[in-house]
Amino acid sequence: MSDSYDVIVIGAGPGGYVCAIRAAQLGLSVALIEMAADDKAKPQFGGTCLNVGCIPSKALLDSSHKYHEAVHSFATHGIQVGSPAIDIPAMMKRKDKIVSQLTTGVGGLLSHNGVTVLQGKGRLLAGHKVELIDLAGKATLHEAANVVLASGSEPTAIGVAPVDQDRVVDSTGALIFAEVPKRLGIIGAGVIGLELGSVWGRLGAEVVLLEAMDSFLPNMDSQISKESLKIFKKQGLDIRLNARVTATEVANEEVTVTYSVGEQVHTEVFDRLIVSVGRNPRTAELFAEDSGVTVDERGSIYVNDRCATEAPSVWAIGDIVRGPMLAHKASEEGVMVAEQIAGKHHQVNYDCIPSIIYTHPEIAGVGKTEQALKAEGVDIKVGTFPFAAIGRALASGDTDGMVKLIADAKTDRILGAHCVGPSAADLVQQMVIAIEFCSTAEDLQLMVFGHPTLSEAVHEAALAVDGHAIHMANKKKN
Repeated sequence: MSDSYDVIVIGAGPGGYVCAIRAAQLGLSVALIEMAADDKAKPQFGGTCLNVGCIPSKALLDSSHKYHEAVHSFATHGIQVGSPAIDIPAMMKRKDKIVSQLTTGVGGLLSHNGVTVLQGKGRLLAGHKVELIDLAGKATLHEAANVVLASGSEPTAIGVAPVDQDRVVDSTGALIFAEVPKRLGIIGAGVIGLELGSVWGRLGAEVVLLEAMDSFLPNMDSQISKESLKIFKKQGLDIRLNARVTATEVANEEVTVTYSVGEQVHTEVFDRLIVSVGRNPRTAELFAEDSGVTVDERGSIYVNDRCATEAPSVWAIGDIVRGPMLAHKASEEGVMVAEQIAGKHHQVNYDCIPSIIYTHPEIAGVGKTEQALKAEGVDIKVGTFPFAAIGRALASGDTDGMVKLIADAKTDRILGAHCVGPSAADLVQQMVIAIEFCSTAEDLQLMVFGHPTLSEAVHEAALAVDGHAIHMANKKKN
């Protein structure tokens, strides 16, 4: 038997490394296991989020947005730049530098907090023992009073579109294109598909998104989804709903995609095809059958509301458990588990986790949607306010979208907040705080918001809940 610890965490993504750091801060001896390695065979911290997900995609989204503005918007501001050109290798180099800076930073934080890093593949055995297979294939056995499983997720594969990471790629392959495709097909018009489609569409690709669902972004508030769809179509994204892909064929450096819409069969030819139909929990070979850990039909580990599994003192967090696959959810679950192990009380409010899509404009929401509340029979009142009536949005030429607030008609408590528009990701965080502290629409109505700011749209939407918006004509309230 090798070393024994208070806590062993398997997986160094945003859930695992945060859990390890917080547990170490609380005085526990902690080991963190990570199997991913960089080109120098050193541990690669940060999981999907930092390496091939949230961070690199946002770097490309930012770069592509700046290029798109230079081509289409600068002249409106009186800025003449000639004919901008895109340098894909330089863009990728910038992205890689950002990823390296952040992952290296995580390694430094782990070292600073005294976390022991074990490189290799971790597997939970019975009795809180963890088997570690290092990069050379050597097995060692470790023991801990508590084991935290945080192995993350991986892109979902579909048989009709096998990924070769050349012509047909997943979300990872779509972050390393060497050139802009002339025609880009994307299977799936969810968060990942929209963000990647936005990147390459802004850079000049003709983008077609094939979505099998007959509704757009069905988990978002339906009014916000409909408004977002109009905006994306205006931007040139070709989004086809109820389009079920039935076959793909790669030949002559092209991908032919066959799909059906109802009874009609269609074909499209693309230079590249991205498969972005979701992600699956990475739980295969993570634990032995006699470990006491159980999973559902999707492979997600069963946990309670505090992320405890059915095995005593074994915890699971992030993408391998129920709920949305979001880095910030995983991180907060990591903190919650670390503090519980240390004897502290901490509970994640799962009704107050924001969802964000980093297109432009951004889409964000927190709390319940209007359609969900109506289905539950809750009596609600709703206020919306468009960015087109916000001075700061007009000054920046960024007026698409709206803010929407939903309050309980009896108690006035805010139940949901949804937004499509400039800086929606940051505006919704104001509403996370409001909902977390049980604020009412009146509470927001009575607050002073700075002028001119985009946040004024939140204030006006709160006023609109009761028909009191100042800078638009109000609908009559019953």
